[in-house]
Amino acid sequence: MTTPIRGMSKRMPGWAKAVSAVVLVLVVFFAGIRLSVLPGLKDLFGTETHDRSGPALLESIQDISRYDAASGNFQVVVDLEKDAKFLPDAIRGSRTLYVGAGTVDAFVDLGKVGEKDVTVNDDRTSATLRLPHAALGKPALDTDRSYAVSKQRGLLDRLGDLFSDNPNGEQAVQKLAVRHISDAAKQSELTERAETNTTNMLQGLLRSLGFKEVKVSYAG
Repeated sequence: MTTPIRGMSKRMPGWAKAVSAVVLVLVVFFAGIRLSVLPGLKDLFGTETHDRSGPALLESIQDISRYDAASGNFQVVVDLEKDAKFLPDAIRGSRTLYVGAGTVDAFVDLGKVGEKDVTVNDDRTSATLRLPHAALGKPALDTDRSYAVSKQRGLLDRLGDLFSDNPNGEQAVQKLAVRHISDAAKQSELTERAETNTTNMLQGLLRSLGFKEVKVSYAG
């Protein structure tokens, strides 16, 4: 009985050696790119960004007659959780903790002031103005100062992101942040501050024109 030569049964076929060699080269090659071990590979395969957008087109121009008299900076922490019935959160569900920062402007629309709202005495030393109450503008979310603190998603939600055009979209929490910022602005003293600043501005302007007494009131 002959004894097989040691290692004969473990000898690798030639085609398998070739495949293994190619795989090994690719592993080393991409590891070098990943870790920047091989000089020049990172620059060779680095991505480049090209802005191929067309020129912006002016669609319309609107005259603005409002005086932006105050601006408030707000920050809100949004905790949005979505659950699925009869399924555990690990399978279907999501929870996002998002910090939203934005601003809200308060303004007085001077375009609504008519001739009857402005009264000047004969010697032009006294003026009375009646202005509309200050209003709040639309909240503007500052995406540079807003960010997601944490995101937890179930397995099905993660799989859905693979086929989504906008994976990990934050539209829902951003809309909530804007709504909360708007509510906070309504509860603040932003409009009162805007009316005070508008009054001071008009009094300073008219007094510089020679008026000694300037009265400003708000109605409507």
